[in-house]
Amino acid sequence: MVAPLDRVIEAALALPESERAELVDTLISTFAPEDAAPLDDAWLAEINRRSDEFDAGGVQTLSWAEVKERTRQRQASRD
Repeated sequence: MVAPLDRVIEAALALPESERAELVDTLISTFAPEDAAPLDDAWLAEINRRSDEFDAGGVQTLSWAEVKERTRQRQASRD
């Protein structure tokens, strides 16, 4: 017997990418703000520093596909 969660995951994975992203956004929005870990001043400063660096064009960005591929390669080299 397949668990209800497994059926939901299977159905979600069959959706087009844009609809999966919308599903993720919808699910995340259901969490109460108190569920989120609080950010201390050091983390907020780091977030602001990185955001400023990105806005100034000082950061080379990667596509999600490239991030996934690099992660797979790193994992494969560890195995």
